[in-house]
Amino acid sequence: MSNTSNFRQAIRQAGQQALIGPNVIKNALPFVGAGLLLTAVGTYGGIQVLATNPGLFFPTFIGAVVLELVLFFVAMRVAEQGKNSTALPLLATYSLLSGYTLAGLVTVALRTPGVGLPGIGFAALGCGLTFIAGRQIGSNLSDQDGMALSRTIGLGVIALFVVVGGQFLLSLFGVYAPSWLEIAISGLGVVIFVGAAVVDFYVLPRTYRDDQYLPAALSMYLTYINLFIFILRLLTAFNSRD
Repeated sequence: MSNTSNFRQAIRQAGQQALIGPNVIKNALPFVGAGLLLTAVGTYGGIQVLATNPGLFFPTFIGAVVLELVLFFVAMRVAEQGKNSTALPLLATYSLLSGYTLAGLVTVALRTPGVGLPGIGFAALGCGLTFIAGRQIGSNLSDQDGMALSRTIGLGVIALFVVVGGQFLLSLFGVYAPSWLEIAISGLGVVIFVGAAVVDFYVLPRTYRDDQYLPAALSMYLTYINLFIFILRLLTAFNSRD
């Protein structure tokens, strides 16, 4: 699962600051798009491994998760120092690994009646519509509303990933959540990351300068990839309910 610590850090840094990077989101968008494309490539590769050599997928999945976490912190630190030429290949590798770790979820979705490829397209469309709405709402939030929403979403993200982390650990021992609980968790995840998409447009221009587009891009990437994950989880759980 994608790391979200930079999201919480950005909220703390934003405070009541005026805009310091009015164009940072515009500058970041090409890198967000490129990261999502690389994630799709990584997912395709993971699906191929899962289909041709399923015994190899789980150990490589665990290795990808560990390496992904390490790369996140290294790439974020390098990007915030303005070393873009060094950060770019790290972020590209991070995006590919993120896609690889999504292969299992996407494979399950493809095999689930009522989801399949249309469901994946619906999840992607939902992310696009959220971007449009989030831009309109988040860019026009007052400081009071913006900080209140930021803190609320930040707490929600922490709680959500504690629950998801617990789910992952239990799944290693063969313990899985019932479908109604999976629907509830996934629905909550969708709501939280829709809120995070709104918060990005308030927080990021108050946190990063225009030339700090790579850390801003990583923050937005995490928002939309996690929103995609939870929409897809919700569709899969709803169509697989007991």
